[in-house]
Amino acid sequence: MKLNYEATTLSNGVRVLSCAMPQVGSAAVGIWVGVGGRYESSAQSGASHFIEHLLFKGTQTRSARDISQAIEGRGGYFNAFTQEESTCYYARIGGRYLWPVLDILTDMYLHPRFSARDIDKERGVIVEEIMMYRDQPQQVVQDMLGEALWSRHALGRPLIGTPENIVRMSRDEIMSFKKNNYVSANTYVVFAGNIEHAACVRETQARMGSLPRAKAPRCPAVTTRTAQAPVRATTKDIEQSHLAMGFRLFGRNDPRRSVLKMLSVVLGENMSSRLFQVVRERYGLAYSVHSSMHLFRETGALMISAGLERKSTAKAVDLIVTELKRLKDKPVGARELQRAKDYAIGQLEIGLESTINQMMWTGETVLSHKRFIQPAEIVERMKAVTARDIQELAGEILSESRVSLTVVSPDPAPEQEAMLAKAASALA
Repeated sequence: MKLNYEATTLSNGVRVLSCAMPQVGSAAVGIWVGVGGRYESSAQSGASHFIEHLLFKGTQTRSARDISQAIEGRGGYFNAFTQEESTCYYARIGGRYLWPVLDILTDMYLHPRFSARDIDKERGVIVEEIMMYRDQPQQVVQDMLGEALWSRHALGRPLIGTPENIVRMSRDEIMSFKKNNYVSANTYVVFAGNIEHAACVRETQARMGSLPRAKAPRCPAVTTRTAQAPVRATTKDIEQSHLAMGFRLFGRNDPRRSVLKMLSVVLGENMSSRLFQVVRERYGLAYSVHSSMHLFRETGALMISAGLERKSTAKAVDLIVTELKRLKDKPVGARELQRAKDYAIGQLEIGLESTINQMMWTGETVLSHKRFIQPAEIVERMKAVTARDIQELAGEILSESRVSLTVVSPDPAPEQEAMLAKAASALA
């Protein structure tokens, strides 16, 4: 699959990216900003997510209702998300309404209202969102894992921030964070669908050309000095135990990322995977167990999550460790590896039939890698992965020195920490 990708940099540094899909009648557009949670100091933690909320509250000339009615009233959909290294505001719409929707998104980006009343109201909304997540043990254990993997670093803090920060953060601080971080050099306007690149450039220039040229912000790197905690446990009045395990490793530009993807698929990304088949199907110890990979600029993690039967938590953890050791000790079989490749390639190809996903692919690859990556390049890398590659990588990364284990359980924390420490030592 070859995508029809084009790129133009405006005179002020804003980049216009497009992927034409002439066979469809709709279009997707996203404004990406190369800033997220890891660009925040501890006092600013939650600022990126707070700003994401506030941009939907209205502009100097449009109310929040005006914005939603202008997009949804035309059959469209719009949303946003905040990540560690980027924030995106996007919409999907019928092609004939693309430029009016671009008007709205650029207005939100350039001229947010940021009224004191809206900010105070949204504080309460976000605090309630935080409380909602704190009631969800599967979210709590993920936050604990991030803090363990990157202790006392911005990557280890929850993107949503803390209630204390959200309540304390002033309007001036919020506006200052946006002014210093939403700048031309890290702004990308990305289109996919029934579009022409020249028109995308022309229309973006008309709306974003006034944004002053400014350098992109920088954020603290993860180094060997960044601490990592081996185990953490919290007691909570719940029925299940929730486990999260992470192995800290390389960043997204490492050539072994395709090998890591195949390792993760074999391990736990679908119902055919080893963890699902063993922990759920064979022993019935979990409803949900899966693996995933998260790669940032210079660091990353292979993560495993599971909701486990309380009385069998230790047994389930032992089974997970056994599967990790098996990846190190024995090469993946030819048919299993081929299934993993077919799954990953199929998921990629199916996903890119959507305008939103093509827009996401374009924005993610260019922001992350500073170049557009054709899906065919990723496919070829995945096809080239061998069983030996997976075994060698497993031997390097699935080790006691790289692992963090966290659990939220109804059982006493010291007992759970001892159980996790035993599991970690088995990976030595």
